[in-house]
Amino acid sequence: MSVANSRQAKACLFSFASTLAVLPLDAWAQDTATDGKDGVQVSRESRAQPSSETIVITGQSLSSSDKATPLPVTVLSGDALVHRRRGTLGETLEGLPGVHMDNFGAGAARPVIRGQTLPRIEILSDGANVFDAASVSPDHAVVTDPLLLDAIEVQRGPAAIRYGGNAVNGAVNLIDGKVPKALPKGGVTGAAEVRYGTADQEMTTAGRVTAALGPIALHAEASYSDRENYGVPASFGTDRLKDSFAESSSYAFGASWVTDKGYIGAAYTRQDAEYGLPGHSHANGVCHLHGYPFPAPGRIDLHCIGHGNYQNPLDNPDSDTALIDLRSERVDLRGDFVDLLPGFSDIRIRGSYTDYQHDEVDGPILYSRYTNKVWDGRIELTHKSVFGFTGTLGVQYTDGTFSGLNLIDLHVPPTASFGFAGTQKYLTENIGIFLSERRSIGPIDIEIAARKDWRTIKTPIPGAFYINLEEEYWGYYIDNYGADWRQVVEQMRRDSFIAGNPDRKHNPFSISFGAIWNVTSGYSLALSLAQTERAPNVRELFADGSSLATNSYEVGLLATGFVQNYLPDDLFNYDDDVMERARAINLTFRKAGGPLEFEIGAFYQAVDNYIFAHLLETEFTTGQRHDFLLYTTADAEFYGADGQVSFQLDPASKVTVFGDYVATNLTDDDDNLPRIPPGRLGARYAYAAGALSADLEYYRTFGQNKVARYETPTDGYNMVNATIGYTIDMGRGADVEIYARGTNLTNELAFVHTSFVKDQSPLRGRSIVFGVRTQF
Repeated sequence: MSVANSRQAKACLFSFASTLAVLPLDAWAQDTATDGKDGVQVSRESRAQPSSETIVITGQSLSSSDKATPLPVTVLSGDALVHRRRGTLGETLEGLPGVHMDNFGAGAARPVIRGQTLPRIEILSDGANVFDAASVSPDHAVVTDPLLLDAIEVQRGPAAIRYGGNAVNGAVNLIDGKVPKALPKGGVTGAAEVRYGTADQEMTTAGRVTAALGPIALHAEASYSDRENYGVPASFGTDRLKDSFAESSSYAFGASWVTDKGYIGAAYTRQDAEYGLPGHSHANGVCHLHGYPFPAPGRIDLHCIGHGNYQNPLDNPDSDTALIDLRSERVDLRGDFVDLLPGFSDIRIRGSYTDYQHDEVDGPILYSRYTNKVWDGRIELTHKSVFGFTGTLGVQYTDGTFSGLNLIDLHVPPTASFGFAGTQKYLTENIGIFLSERRSIGPIDIEIAARKDWRTIKTPIPGAFYINLEEEYWGYYIDNYGADWRQVVEQMRRDSFIAGNPDRKHNPFSISFGAIWNVTSGYSLALSLAQTERAPNVRELFADGSSLATNSYEVGLLATGFVQNYLPDDLFNYDDDVMERARAINLTFRKAGGPLEFEIGAFYQAVDNYIFAHLLETEFTTGQRHDFLLYTTADAEFYGADGQVSFQLDPASKVTVFGDYVATNLTDDDDNLPRIPPGRLGARYAYAAGALSADLEYYRTFGQNKVARYETPTDGYNMVNATIGYTIDMGRGADVEIYARGTNLTNELAFVHTSFVKDQSPLRGRSIVFGVRTQF
């Protein structure tokens, strides 16, 4: 839907949503458990339940059993999730221990865990991988709708053993109810919510309903959100951030067959979004590379002046709005069973098909299109005790087709004399097997796990061969190749493409050991050791062009074309089999139960062949900065600490202190890693008594002065947030809550160091979100 059309429809939709919100529909979750009003907990995996029971989501779907994990897991659920959720996943999780975000306006904000984001963390949907384009560029949104989630689990530390090499630094598991796990109590349950935000004129509505039809549970849900350009402190130079608008809608339909042994079901989900790209400039779309003989023998240069065939494909003014128009359709198959097969206590099935597409639009020009179509399936079998060990064996198969990389001239006819029409596609096939085993020895729980993957990426010829050569030049080819020169030249080009694009194969292997010492009276000490491997993603391998989102010309590890001949020998790494190999140690000290509770984690990670973008050159020819970046490898270290400590002052009041810190080193390079979040320290007071709940939160994000060559230091900032809510009991299990949440109440100008567009896209200024939600 275009921006204009969406604005015309908004009033009608919001009016309908306001009416819906006062209807007594269902509970958001199938009874999501929460630890008081802060909603932060570490607890057990949800298990398949008999048909008449409500499933309690207590967090540890990331774990392989109902025991605590050696790695720290934070669960955001209940009232805390309702009050904190925003339009993007990164904004919703921002402020949790060890979690920052790399925002790109209001439409795209990815979570950053312990200093790293996608592709080194994995986003999951109820334990199954989410497939979009967020790992390829920071302006690409993570496809999820926080408004329709029951809980969010964040595991800090390597989850690669269960979810593959992209989870080497953590995983975010999105728990939803679109595939019902149990029959609703009373036959029908539901919920609805309406919100209004002052900073961006947010108008949001969401609703869901689940009904029982014999042993069949039926579910439907939908949401709509519209946010204008958001307000920023006047000291930024304007009171509204241009192109920071965002509009999104989502709906899903699901059904499950529920038995006393568990359930199996499916769901269809459709999500649409349209959001602006603040700080966008396409002036550097003209930038390209020159090799020998220009500018000098043996050199390669970033050149940002148009000439000949090298012209800027985007000739409209920068004042035009740049936006992303996104559509994602997904079908999920889910099943969980207990005691279905002899010798096995649990069976888990996850399957999905994702059809993702987004268009990148600049004013009237559609200049790029990304697509990702993926089949994915996994099955996990948990066996009963054998010699004291219980364990899970799993198999995963993924088959995907991705396109859109290096594309900023979709609208321009081909100018080369010869070539292949169509967009380059990258076909990925991955097979993974994993095994984890656990047992208890006295007060100590141990876990050993391993995963092996076999991944192949194929780059087929993108399309039909074309000849775009004027007849006056045919003579040369006729003289050299004869009358059939067209067929000869086509075959030569095909042979050359195939020879230059062989299958890329990577076979990462990861292994881990964990132990939890249950000391006494709720105290425990957990140790996790892991050696994990991550294969480079499509962008790190095949980048070869300008990225307008990052204002850079990027060249991947395979350095396609003539680029490899002119790169410095000490930087260029033409290696199809390069992989990151990380050795990690995590220590977690916990106290659960009683007035005092805490979870504090310390970590160290040494990474061989860490893949990052190294600065070769910077151009300012167009008036806009453009960096020439080469993906290369170096050895790196990450270390730090994060966690929180809470104390129950009385039955109604709790105080929590939280913080995180991460530091990095490039051990064989004189540069620093880019966009590493600074340290943070804060405190929260929460009050809950009867119908009234409230909290007040303050944290300090410190400045970041350890920066990469193409970065600038970022000042620290203070953040003050507060929430108040009042719940009215409507009887018969129904209630209505009226709440308000204020963020950045001091209206401080704040820049996020992890963002590619930090200087052009500050955080929102003072904002208050008013909401009404009802459930039964």
